[in-house]
Amino acid sequence: MRARQTWTRREFVVGATLAGAAACSIQHESETSLESKSSEPFPTLFVSHGAPNLIMSALPVREFLSGLGSRFATPRAILCISAHWLTRQPTVDTSPQPKTIHDFYGFEEELYRMRYAAPGALELATEVADTLASSGLAVKREERGLDHGAWVPLKLAYADERVPVTQLSLQPNESAQHHYQLGLALARLRASGVLVIGSGGATHNLGELGAGERLPQWAADFDTWLDARVRAGDAPSLIDYRSLAPNAARSHPTEDHYLPLLVALGAAGDKARGRTIHHSAAYGSLSLRAFEFS
Repeated sequence: MRARQTWTRREFVVGATLAGAAACSIQHESETSLESKSSEPFPTLFVSHGAPNLIMSALPVREFLSGLGSRFATPRAILCISAHWLTRQPTVDTSPQPKTIHDFYGFEEELYRMRYAAPGALELATEVADTLASSGLAVKREERGLDHGAWVPLKLAYADERVPVTQLSLQPNESAQHHYQLGLALARLRASGVLVIGSGGATHNLGELGAGERLPQWAADFDTWLDARVRAGDAPSLIDYRSLAPNAARSHPTEDHYLPLLVALGAAGDKARGRTIHHSAAYGSLSLRAFEFS
């Protein structure tokens, strides 16, 4: 099937009911045996995952994601915060072997045959739940699997499927401040061999998609502001972006693809600064910028 140049919001739709238990179990050692090769704390990351078929594209961001895992020591586990898991309260995935969720339709058939078979990070999921609970946040545990905001970039970055992974949900009914605090509560993870990845989009307006790899001015202005505030480590402005950033509502009509950035920023610590590690655009108006925080 020939790839489309434009997509409707319907074709990016996030999956609905995601249930079912994984059939296989994992030995405890599968998570702990993949120890970090370095005593240095991991950075935290924010990546823009674009359209689901980014994994089949010739876009520069695909090449970037394919080399992302080689930038760091091997983590003992990965915690992914994706724009495509939205719940009323923080929820962590406890799947022993997370299923690959194809939470989209209207794309190439090959995409629906893809699977990401990394083991679940059960020890990390428990640690995340306990850590958030100790910070006063009620946390649910659920066997869910990996949505495309998680498995598409991970299938490129960690193609050997050996690093255990779990997901933590977003709460769209809560504030930007809530999500930054969620990250802060998890900040100690990066010193214990965990790689925290927020997966969303630097800009994400599905109503203004089109062709081309150059941002329109309204999106470019927001993208430039975002880069400057991240480099400055300006958490208050990044939290209050809706009031301070140019074209914020146009760049993010809904906040789901922005909030993972705030979790990743918080998870790097309260004095964290970031830097751009990739910058490109696609689909007419989507910035695919990626950040590293430390």
